[in-house]
Formats: sequence, structure tokens, C-alpha cells
Amino acid sequence: MSTKIKEKFTYGYNSEQFKKFKKYAWLMLLSFGFTYLFFYNGRQNINLVMDLMKEHFSSDLGTIGVVSSALFWCYAFGQLVSGRLGSYFGYKKLMIFGVVASAVLNVAISFMDNLWVIAALWGANGFCQAMVWANGVGVLNKWWPKEKRGFASGLATSFSGVAQVVTYLTINLCLALNPDWGWRAGFRYPMLPMVLILIAFIAFFKEKPEDVGIPAFEEADKGLEEKDAAMEAEIKSKGFFYPYKLLFSEPKVIIFCLISAIAGIGRYGLLTWVPTYFMDEMNLSVKEGIFSSILLPIGQACAMFVFPFITDKVFKGKREPMLILAAIVACAGLVCFPFFKTQTPATVMLFVVGVFSMVTGVIWAIAGDMGGRALSSTVVGVLDWAVYMGAAIQASVFGFVKEEFGWPAIFITIGCLYIILLVLTLLARKMKMKKL
Repeated sequence: MSTKIKEKFTYGYNSEQFKKFKKYAWLMLLSFGFTYLFFYNGRQNINLVMDLMKEHFSSDLGTIGVVSSALFWCYAFGQLVSGRLGSYFGYKKLMIFGVVASAVLNVAISFMDNLWVIAALWGANGFCQAMVWANGVGVLNKWWPKEKRGFASGLATSFSGVAQVVTYLTINLCLALNPDWGWRAGFRYPMLPMVLILIAFIAFFKEKPEDVGIPAFEEADKGLEEKDAAMEAEIKSKGFFYPYKLLFSEPKVIIFCLISAIAGIGRYGLLTWVPTYFMDEMNLSVKEGIFSSILLPIGQACAMFVFPFITDKVFKGKREPMLILAAIVACAGLVCFPFFKTQTPATVMLFVVGVFSMVTGVIWAIAGDMGGRALSSTVVGVLDWAVYMGAAIQASVFGFVKEEFGWPAIFITIGCLYIILLVLTLLARKMKMKKL
């Protein structure tokens, strides 16, 4: 297809419909993004008060890590089913329930004095948090065609990266305003913006073009359009569990589950332990540790937007080259990071590591490519399940690794895993989907 034809292609719409389609596509992306901007206040907050919780409960870091991992385990299995549940019962309803329930559970945790009760509530929170991401990405794939999907998924994922920065700043502000509350401050006021932004979300978020009076878009690639339609018809005829049977029979999906698990260990291994690392290893205060750590989510946010965009514009829709480049740099940075013993160079290296270890933005673009409009939310849910299985494993294990072998062992282990990610990516790029 020539450049001239591409510029005139309007996805099957007349001029008025196309104008409306573009407007609402952006509204969906931004309403989802801004909702997610504050959603991490109810998930990442525990990472920033782990040291305070350890002191309050007279516990060791390994035990607090296990408590923290409850969210990841439940989030992982929640993701496995939430994308499919959203496509069955309604994406928007499930997302609204997830936000409200997560806020309520966080506030309830702040009044608890038993670590194992906190772990149980934190796990329930993880299941509720899982109701938002896969369903939101599934809706975006109904508004953004394949050739623009890298941009859309990248921008949405970058909001989740910026959300981590928002959480760091929000928790720091709450700790400063309410020092007498100690760790409990991180579970109370941060829920307010999370719930308030939901009002705008409810007003603007629409699940599909048909909800605003226009038909579904047509793909520029007619073969892809026909494939999506055939898959939607097949899913309707074969029942609720058929997509899982289909996906888990695809070797390429299994490989990307392994890649996603490593990405989860990398992303959340750093987010979970880096704030405590700066406080424990470099003897920084909570405030100093948070502000050194903040370059990590800033780097991750940059990667989440830029990497998928590069795969669209530079690699022409090929996602694997970006994963390969990121894996090489991430491994080198992670191995070097713990050997910087002063705050400034360690903080700069942390930014580099944050950028190149953050490959989930590319993974969500791949999920959309593999699943299309018919299966995208389910594929995202399956791969995010794998991400959070990795996150749960690191949270359960790395606290004990630190106690036994010291801080460098955590970062070097993650670096070595990125070499495995590299090998898996080289294997996946030669594989074809058999049934999708």
C-alpha cells in the first residue's frame, strides 16, 4: 500500500464518522490513562513503607516481602481471568468495581495490627487491582488499529509508569503530613485521588465505537480484518473457556509467558527492593531514599512509551528487536548497579536500568498483535498473569536472598534472567502462530 493511499485510509468511515472515531479513540486512551495514573497508589504504596512496617511489627525483611507478595500472587491469577470476565460481563463495570474495592481494602489494611490479616487483605486487593489493566487494554484495541497499536499501548503503559512516580510523591507527602500514622499513612489519603478520578472515567469511557453510534473500524489489512471477524464468531460458538484452550496450545504464547515472567521479576524486583536498598545499604532517610528511587519509575515510564513507539516507526511493527536491545543493556546495568556505593552515581545508573529493564510496554503491543480485537483482552490477561507470577516469586524470595547473600545477589540474579529473556526472544521471533 503506497504512502498516499495510507494517508487517505479512514478505516471504513466517512469524514464525519472518522472525526468522531478519532475524538473518542483519544478520549478512551486518556480516560483510561488518567485513571491508571492514580491506581498504583493502592498497589505500589506498600513498597515505600516496608522499612517502617518491619520496624513496627519487629519483623525481618523476608517476612515483610512474603506479605507484599500476597498482592502479586492474587493479582496474577486475577489477571488470568479478568480479561475474559470483562469481555463476558462488561469491561467498564469490572474496572469500576476494581478501583472502588481496592480503595476500600487499602483503608481497611491501615487499621490492622496483625501481619497475616494484612497479607490476606493485601491479596484480596491484588485480585481487585487485576480487574483494570487487561480490560482497559482490551478496550483500547477496539479503538486503535494494528498500525497504531504500539503507540496506544505504549502511551497507556507510560501512564502506569508515571503512576509509579505519582505514588512515590503521594506516599512521601502523606508520610510528611502524618508522621504519627507511620506506615498506615501510605494506605489512607492516597486512596482519595484514586477514587475521585473515577468520576471522570465513568463519564467518558466507552467500550467500543458502536457505543457512540459508529460501526467498528476496518483494518487497513483486509486479511487481518477477516481473521478478526472469523475469530470472534468462533469464540461465540465455542464458549467461555475456548480462548484459554486456544492460547495455551500456541507455543509462541507459552514462550511469551516466560518472557513476561522475567519482565515481571525485573520490573517489580526493582520497584519492591530499591527503596529499601537505598535506606538499608546507604543509610538514607525514608525521604532521601524515596527521592533517589524515583528515577527508577521515571526511567520505566520513558521506556513504556518510547519502546512500543520505536517498534511501530523504526522496526515497522516488529517488536522482538527492541526486546533484544533492552535485554542486553538491562543485564549490563543490573550487574553494575550494586557496585556503585555512593548515592549520585547509583541513582543515575538506576535510571538507565529503569529504562532498559522495562519491556512490558512492548509485550502489550505483542499481545494486541497476537490476539487482535477478538482476543486481545484475554491475551493481555494471560501475559499479565505471567508478569505477576514473576513479581510474586521475586517478592517471596528476594527478601531471603538479601538476608543470606546480600544486596548484590538480587540485582545480579535479575541481570542474568535478562540473558534468558534474550534467548527466549531469539527463539520466539522465528515462531509462527498456528491457529491465531
